Amino acid sequence: MHDQSPLTADRTSALPWRGGEVARAFLEVGGHALAYAEVGQGRPLVLIHGTLTTLDDMALALSDLLAPGRRLIAVDRPGFGRSGRDRLSGAGIFAQARGLWRGLDQLGVERPIIVGHSFGASVAVAMAVLRPAAVAGVVALAPLVIPEWRLEHLIFGPRAWPGSGDLLAATAHAGLDRGLLPILWRAMFLPQAMPPSMTRAFPFDLAGEAAATMRIGEDCLAVGPELLALLARVGALDVPLEILGGDSDLVVNNTLHGRLLAALAPRARFSPLPGVGHMIHHAAPEVVAAAVERLERAGSA
Repeated sequence: MHDQSPLTADRTSALPWRGGEVARAFLEVGGHALAYAEVGQGRPLVLIHGTLTTLDDMALALSDLLAPGRRLIAVDRPGFGRSGRDRLSGAGIFAQARGLWRGLDQLGVERPIIVGHSFGASVAVAMAVLRPAAVAGVVALAPLVIPEWRLEHLIFGPRAWPGSGDLLAATAHAGLDRGLLPILWRAMFLPQAMPPSMTRAFPFDLAGEAAATMRIGEDCLAVGPELLALLARVGALDVPLEILGGDSDLVVNNTLHGRLLAALAPRARFSPLPGVGHMIHHAAPEVVAAAVERLERAGSA
C-alpha cells in the first residue's frame, strides 16, 4: 500500500494546542510520509498514540499540561492518521519504532522523554530497547507486553490479508464499522465518559478509515512474536520507565501487562490508578505530567 499523504503542512486537521492551533507537518521516512505536530521549545517530549486513534488524541489530552517549557512533538504512528507505511512489513512495534527514530533524527531530537499509550506505549518501549542511550525515559500508559488473543484480533485481524482483506475492510467500513467503531471508541474510555474535547475535535473519520483498520489487523498479526522479543530484552534496559495503569481498564489488564513490565525492567516503576480506565491521559492527565516531571528530575540529578 502506498502512502497518499503530501509532504506539506496539513491545514485540514489543525490541532488545538495551548495558545492556538498547530497543523500537521510531514517528513519523508522510507518513502512514506511521517506526520507530526510540534509546538514549543525546551526539553524534547514525544507523544505516541494507541490503537484506533491518531496524534490528535494525545494532543487533546496532554498539550495544555505538557507544552510549557518543552518541545512537544506528537506523531501519527506509521500507517495511521496521515502517516504511511509499507504493507505488512511496516507492521509491528519494532518497525514502527525504527520509523519513528528516523523521523526524530531528521528533526534533530536528542534524548527525548517518550510518552506512549497502549500499543503506542509498546512502541515507545521498543524505541528504548533499540536505542537506550538516546532516550531520557519512557512514560508507558497501559502498555501491552504479553502476547494474547484480543478482541481486535477477531475484528481486524482478517483485514490484514492482501486481496481479501482489502475487500473485507472496504465492505466493513461501508456497513459494520459505522455502528461498531463508535461503540469501541466510547468503550475505550469506560468507566469514564468520552470528554467533550474528543467528541468535538477528534478526527473519527480519519482514525476509523478502512485502511487504518487494515493496519490494525496487520499489527495484530505481527505483535505476538515481537512482544516476546521485547520481554526478552527489557531485563537489560537501562532506561527509567514510569508505567501507569488504571485498575478499571476494560482494554488492557494492567495487573498482567504493566506490573510484569515493571517487574522485568530494572529501572521501572508501576503506579496503579484506582477507578481509572484505559484512556489514562484523558482521565488523569496530571498524573501523566507528574510522571514526566519525575523523569526530568531524574535526568538532571
